[in-house]
Amino acid sequence: MARRGDTIELAVLGLLHEGPMHGYELRKRLNLMLGWGRVLSYGSLYPALKKMLRANLITEVATTTTPTSRRPRIVYEVTDAGHEQFHRLMSEVGPTAWEDDNFDIRFAFFSSTDMEIRLRVLEGRRSRLQERLARVQAELERTQAEVDRYAGELQRHGVESVEREVRWLSDLIRAERGDDPPTAPPSAASPSITRHEQASPSN
Repeated sequence: MARRGDTIELAVLGLLHEGPMHGYELRKRLNLMLGWGRVLSYGSLYPALKKMLRANLITEVATTTTPTSRRPRIVYEVTDAGHEQFHRLMSEVGPTAWEDDNFDIRFAFFSSTDMEIRLRVLEGRRSRLQERLARVQAELERTQAEVDRYAGELQRHGVESVEREVRWLSDLIRAERGDDPPTAPPSAASPSITRHEQASPSN
């Protein structure tokens, strides 16, 4: 399982790969992009940035002061080593690539990878969700007679949410292969939005 610090590192490298940003903008973009269950605090972000500075993956530049602040603003930029690390991480294919948070980040930066890698990640994510779906459906069948109406509805909602993401992934896989266009643009059913509706067990 990917550590949260590694997940943040990949996200930061991906965002800085697009252009320099200061800490406030990085945090805002991370929270908007990832839709994690809890807000990413500065207490989580800045230790990750300091670690990346020590590893020479990013560098910081003090910009000029503004009329509203006498203190210079620190802007973070990705280094050549950081670019290489980002492409290396995006090229990795394995179980961590289709975990919940890590898959969201990989998907957000899919334009930086080739089709074969995208397909392997999408197919791995779909297989993981199909396994999860089988577990949730089996649990629902076992507990249907034991739970009240609302607990049962919550479980059924979890099943439907996983089923929706499996269909979404299948559409994307067909589109990548050129078999069939997606039924809707990715932004219309992003994995982070779908996933946070789920009421299913964790991986």
